[in-house]
Amino acid sequence: MAADSTNARAHQRVRHDHSTETAEDYVEAVAEIIESADACRVRDLAERFGVSHVTVIRTIKRLESEELVRTEPYKPIELTAKGRKLAKQCKQRHETVVRFLLAIGISRRVAETDAEGIEHHVSKETLARFKQIADKGGF
Repeated sequence: MAADSTNARAHQRVRHDHSTETAEDYVEAVAEIIESADACRVRDLAERFGVSHVTVIRTIKRLESEELVRTEPYKPIELTAKGRKLAKQCKQRHETVVRFLLAIGISRRVAETDAEGIEHHVSKETLARFKQIADKGGF
């Protein structure tokens, strides 16, 4: 019975991670675009993610209901304080995963690509260990 309970918890965590993945990717992208271009618009996100404007608009509306972004017609997308906090956490987690992968000998190109998936599913315990290893490796 204990194994079944452990499996159920693991699957619940994966489902939760998948449900938050898009929000995390979007707030991180909005923050990066604002940092580099001073403003983030729907077209910037559509181009970045290779999706339609409609997909971006639907996602932004969802993020707005979760109080992660603010937007008005014909105005740039802005992050709320909650959105900025999440974007910062995502960026730090991404950088830790990349640094860990580099420390174990993965090429930068592959590390950056792999980190996009790993960063959403890594536990706090595993991430802390990744950070320890990356810090020892000087990355």
